[in-house]
Amino acid sequence: MNTQIIHVPEGTITSPAGFQAGAICAPIKAKNRLGLAILYSENRCSAAGVFTTNTVKAPSVLLSQKHLSNGNACAIVANSGCANACMGEQGINDAKEIINLTAEKLNISPEDVLIASTGVIGMPLPMNNIRRGIKSIKISPHGGHEMAQAIITTDTRTKEIAVNCEIAQRKITIGGIAKGAGMLCPDMATMLCFLTTDAAIESSCLQSILKNVADDTYNMLNIDGDTSTNDTVICLANGACGNKIIRDNTPEAALFQLALSEVCHFLTKELARDAEGATKLIEVTVESAQSITDARQAAHTIVGSSLVKAAIYGSEANWGRVFAALGRSKIKIEPTKVDIFMADICVVKNGCPVRFDQKDIVAKLHNKEVNIKVCLNDGHYKATAWGCDLTQEYVIINSSMIT
Repeated sequence: MNTQIIHVPEGTITSPAGFQAGAICAPIKAKNRLGLAILYSENRCSAAGVFTTNTVKAPSVLLSQKHLSNGNACAIVANSGCANACMGEQGINDAKEIINLTAEKLNISPEDVLIASTGVIGMPLPMNNIRRGIKSIKISPHGGHEMAQAIITTDTRTKEIAVNCEIAQRKITIGGIAKGAGMLCPDMATMLCFLTTDAAIESSCLQSILKNVADDTYNMLNIDGDTSTNDTVICLANGACGNKIIRDNTPEAALFQLALSEVCHFLTKELARDAEGATKLIEVTVESAQSITDARQAAHTIVGSSLVKAAIYGSEANWGRVFAALGRSKIKIEPTKVDIFMADICVVKNGCPVRFDQKDIVAKLHNKEVNIKVCLNDGHYKATAWGCDLTQEYVIINSSMIT
């Protein structure tokens, strides 16, 4: 099964036909920058979402999950700078009001509006600013870049992408934006990600595909071992390209999943590269495991190890930390079968150290992208996880409540 996936220059969430977006300074953030945004499709969309597994969920998560129960939506309203989490009834009422105001502005049902918030927990939303902001936001097919800017907090830059591919002789486009820099861990992260496509796809099929892709991408991201209260990934499909509707267990569904995976892999790696205080992207691949579950668990345990992160920050080929993290990942391994590679250099073979050129490996560990490969030599499954090094800057950022 092959399909050519082409990246769209300066692609974003409004690259697919029929989507509009816009953003405004409410203000919500500590700094005077874009912080409130709306995404909209005139065509009612098939909609799917995956959310935080944290027991403490913000109203934005609870309400979006409720509105997605019918598999449809037309709009997303999002704010940054304030998570609107742990605010009791006030938080719920404020989120509902934002949904109602957005629905009124777009002349749609409140049930067709999804909501997302990100920022500091335990602070009330500045509702007067938001009320004025929603009325003033101007949406257009060119507003995707503004929305990408509006959702970031401690990110240093936006994360945006769009791709084209052909399915059943129709060109479809998938676009995406994401934010997230800290509290990033499997079962998602302190992240917002919005995905759009002009393909027509059955909502149950879209939900299944989104979950599969998220398990391979966003749920394999581990920056600091923490998860947040607001983590949200939403995908909207409006059918504007005119294709025959994509259904479960078809070649068209498999091709769509490949294209969506391309978008989400790109955004996942961008999130890791721009993590709080990061200087290096770390990619850990675990091969020849007994199951996909084992491969995933081992990979994200290693990439999430503070000791491994610190070693990579110092460009130190301390393979013992990798081996130790593997050992505490709670999967069954035979240590005498394990091979470990750091920066493409074999450092462990059959569970024992291998002589290597220290200067050569240190030079490679100074690169902005560092790969670690662990071969368990015990099965046929593999998985990749992404993270970053652990730096002093991360501590500085997270000792402050400013976003």
